[in-house]
Amino acid sequence: MLNELLKGHEIIPVCPEVMGGLSVPRIPCEIIGDKVIGKDGNDYTYPYQLGAKKALEIAKKEKITLAILKKRSPSCGASLVYDGTFTKRLVIKDGIFARELKELNVLILEA
Repeated sequence: MLNELLKGHEIIPVCPEVMGGLSVPRIPCEIIGDKVIGKDGNDYTYPYQLGAKKALEIAKKEKITLAILKKRSPSCGASLVYDGTFTKRLVIKDGIFARELKELNVLILEA
């Protein structure tokens, strides 16, 4: 089904978290209020916001209409993300990049 959906479309891979300067692998992070906090207690809000901004610039330039995003991610989760307690509890909320894409009316699928 996914192959059929993507047929005839250009695929542009981006990772907002890497684009914001975060490493692979990286410290697990969750959204708490309007901040992105790592399991180590540090505030990672700035790299997450920077990465979302850079990825959004690409999305706008390329006029994307569909995005396949990583579910539950503080960047890419669409509708459900972890609640900030690092207990795998979910809350209804969008990740930073997903929220920006929704404002552009981009269709989001989660993987």
